[in-house]
Amino acid sequence: MAMSGGNDDGEPMMEMNTTPLIDVMLVLLIMFIITIPIQTHAVKVDLPQDSNQPLTDVDPVKNKVTIDAQGNIGWNGSPVNEVVLAQYLDQTLQLPTEPELHFQPDRDARYETVDQVLAIIKRANITKLGFIGNEQYRNDF
Repeated sequence: MAMSGGNDDGEPMMEMNTTPLIDVMLVLLIMFIITIPIQTHAVKVDLPQDSNQPLTDVDPVKNKVTIDAQGNIGWNGSPVNEVVLAQYLDQTLQLPTEPELHFQPDRDARYETVDQVLAIIKRANITKLGFIGNEQYRNDF
């Protein structure tokens, strides 16, 4: 911004100095930006409802989790989703002795699905986990 210094003839300067006005405007703008509340976005999630009835598909000796080529998860031969699988795993930990958990993914199952199921098993703190069906990969390496 160029500022005029006036003339040497002794007349008053006729232009208004806008520099202090711009400084005040910038300070007010920064104050408004700081005082604006942070906007939070809520995501609605449908959580499963806890049922008091016990799950009857849990074997006290051994249970088998399978994943087929289409990515469907099975628990002892019956199809389940991730929420029901987590409930079954939690129920196995409530038994007096933790049953064995056999994990058998299909060779054509997507790695992403297998990884998600293994993460669910890990979050459930299962300690007796065994991978079965590894002989299908014997000739691949």
